[in-house]
Amino acid sequence: MFDALVLDRDNGEQTAGVRSLSSESLPDAGPDEVRLEVLYSSLNYKDALAVSGTGSVIRGDYPIVPGIDLVGRILESRTEDFAVGDYVIGTGWQLGEVSWGGYTQEARVDGHKLVRLPEGLTPRQAMIAGTAGLTAMLAVMALDDHGVVPEKGEVVVTGASGGVGSLAVTLLDALGYDIVASSGSEEAHDYLRDRGADRIISRSALEAGPERPLETGKWAGAVDAVGGATLATLIAQLKRHGSVAAFGNAGGHKVETSVFPFILRGVNLLGIDSNTCPTERRQTAWHRLGSILSDEDFEQIVARTIGLRDIPAASRTLLDDGVRGRIVVDLQR
Repeated sequence: MFDALVLDRDNGEQTAGVRSLSSESLPDAGPDEVRLEVLYSSLNYKDALAVSGTGSVIRGDYPIVPGIDLVGRILESRTEDFAVGDYVIGTGWQLGEVSWGGYTQEARVDGHKLVRLPEGLTPRQAMIAGTAGLTAMLAVMALDDHGVVPEKGEVVVTGASGGVGSLAVTLLDALGYDIVASSGSEEAHDYLRDRGADRIISRSALEAGPERPLETGKWAGAVDAVGGATLATLIAQLKRHGSVAAFGNAGGHKVETSVFPFILRGVNLLGIDSNTCPTERRQTAWHRLGSILSDEDFEQIVARTIGLRDIPAASRTLLDDGVRGRIVVDLQR
């Protein structure tokens, strides 16, 4: 028997509570299933929405175990890709949304949704990073693939005090970039400087949208967690052949821009999808995360560690007050 945080629905109302389950009660994950002992997960904004019943994150059948991230040790394997005793990471592929996720001490997961834990990266560090770290690494890789290298100039990171943003700042700093952090939180300035930001600008400097289709080129590249008018401003302010890696819509899902930055400056808008990222690139990103970030980086990023029973209260706090850094869930706590 083991414990899991289970969401259920009764008379239209969602409930969340820790239950004792057996291995046989876990849904079958298909012909390439692996059964694993889950060691750590993390609490993301999407998880907080799911646990609190806010929004429409849960699209699977109830009851369901939420948690979009997990790392664990394989107990049984139906696939040749992994063997008993291997350590694996699961993120995306609708874990914790359609299929049962990581808030459980034991899980059955389709082996195709997993990647091997890289050498040099501990299970806990993998969940300090989690989906946020994977997304940040994919964004940095996309910029590099399109020629945005440190000597080209400043890279701006929006939503910089959030989970993905702060990890992007940390990664870019470790790789030698000049980083401008955009944040709406003055209290986060010291934290962002500690993470490696060379200078900080207010969120308001970008969020109104561009005054003209093409503005003075300021940024060699950008990592955008905001979308909306902020993304439109970034596109108009990119230098020639600059690129912006975009993955968020906190500022809106519509972007009003023109073709001029694309056809006159050759800028690139790069979409970052960590949910269905191909396995090979996903594995590369995890290897790069483990090689770029130091043990000290990981410990400075983590905000706190909680247990399974702490998740509902922590979810409410995250939605009400936000969080600086990452929340790790220790499934053995």
